[in-house]
Amino acid sequence: MNHSAHYVGDHTFVVERTAVVPPGPGEVRIDVAYTGICGTDLHVAHGAMDQRVRVPAVIGHEMSGRIAEVGPGVAGHRVGDPVTVMPLDWCGDCPACRAGNSHICHRLTFVGIDSPGAMQRSWTVPARIVVPLPADLPLTHAALIEPTAVAVHDVRRSRLTAGEHAVVVGAGPVGLLIGTVARAAGAEVTVLELDPRRRALATELGLRTVDPATVDVARHVHETTGGAGAAVAFEVSGSAAGVRTATDLLAARGRLVVVAIHPTPREVDLHRVFWRELELIGVRVYEREDYTEAVRLVHAGLVPAGRLITRVVPLPEVAEAFRALAAGGEVKILVDCGVTW
Repeated sequence: MNHSAHYVGDHTFVVERTAVVPPGPGEVRIDVAYTGICGTDLHVAHGAMDQRVRVPAVIGHEMSGRIAEVGPGVAGHRVGDPVTVMPLDWCGDCPACRAGNSHICHRLTFVGIDSPGAMQRSWTVPARIVVPLPADLPLTHAALIEPTAVAVHDVRRSRLTAGEHAVVVGAGPVGLLIGTVARAAGAEVTVLELDPRRRALATELGLRTVDPATVDVARHVHETTGGAGAAVAFEVSGSAAGVRTATDLLAARGRLVVVAIHPTPREVDLHRVFWRELELIGVRVYEREDYTEAVRLVHAGLVPAGRLITRVVPLPEVAEAFRALAAGGEVKILVDCGVTW
């Protein structure tokens, strides 16, 4: 028997017994160990995506687990193998897919939002989206592979190189991961964050941090870069002020990477874009090579996944986990989907 957490609308989750779905051709069934809660999941829980999520819905896409069953025609996966999932299911036929950009398929299914997700004990998915894990990687840490892949994709798209200076605007979970991935690439990193708790964690992770409410950020970056400005700015705050700050701090031919989802149009200083020949780069999800690199970074400890996990709760307490994350003070909460209760 399976146990699933269902979002039923109005900030409400119900955990109930459901049938185990056996894998069909080309599918595998996973015993889910841990599922992380991300900002998108919070948006779902708050009703902001009710027009997209079909209620009742099992959500969740940051996960780790082990293969429990292999469907017909599946090669390369064995029962007991530790795995995670790259939660993108593409059509293979649209212009984006034909151009080699299946991760931004015109008809993309984001698994865990547009189709059932990982917040359950047993999860059946297409084998092609399953990603193998090293045997000695803790499954708690492995649940952060997906957000780490986001950061890897963002840094890769930015073309950041060793020795360049990067500014990260916002030190939420993704901002912290971008900072650590950028540092692993050999960049000099400055993280801007108003919240003292997030700023303290960024400092603990060894990142240079600045409080933009008390420090002249433009002067700080000017001095740090010898007057050049930042080569790359990652806008992760989702605020209008963050967009302005990121744009203002860039060097000539600097790259502005828009990571956060901005629900409303923002003003952008196009004169500065023109004057300094800046680039604006959009980043959305990730590709398979980003997942491969994310596994390497987490396994090697270059991304300190364990230090970002602030709470682990059993599946029946999923509603409380969402409330705690929404209240602030937590970085990454994992839902233990495999615990016996």
